[in-house]
Amino acid sequence: MAAYRAQDLDAASALLAADYVFTSPQDDHLDKATFLARCFPTADRFTEQEIVHVVDLGGGEVFLLYEYVVEGGRYRNAEVSRVRDGLLIETQVFFGGRLAF
Repeated sequence: MAAYRAQDLDAASALLAADYVFTSPQDDHLDKATFLARCFPTADRFTEQEIVHVVDLGGGEVFLLYEYVVEGGRYRNAEVSRVRDGLLIETQVFFGGRLAF
């Protein structure tokens, strides 16, 4: 998350396995190169981003819940990522809606 917010492409690339796969409601099973070209450069849309919960699900899976502000609205997303040998091999993003508070 820190590499994304800082737009540190070298750091992000080093954290992603060669066979990394990214999936979201807008992106279906993107490979590493496509993710870095299409999704990674979008951090400037957010004026704030805060991690709310991180849970180790076991078996190399991690659940992440975060909130962010974009265009004056606060939203919440969830992700499940899989890690192998210290590298991210998969991220599945689940978009949430605008928060009322």
